[in-house]
Amino acid sequence: MADQLQPLDKVQPEDIARTFEAAVNVFQGKTEHMDDLLKNGGTLLRKVSKNFSPTQLVLTVAALAVVSIYVINRATEEE
Repeated sequence: MADQLQPLDKVQPEDIARTFEAAVNVFQGKTEHMDDLLKNGGTLLRKVSKNFSPTQLVLTVAALAVVSIYVINRATEEE
């Protein structure tokens, strides 16, 4: 697993595009893309967190939590 860790680089447009694409797929009800969203979102958050103040980081994590709760609620309502 240590081989898979990459040094933190600057945020690339591909990072944002992958995260956005996975988010759109999840919002469209394709829950099989949830793993991709979590992975890509986590990577993006790690890359931008080094530039955030502690307050900004807490607010970002809180916003992600709200979105996650919404997605989970929506997925359980469809079943």
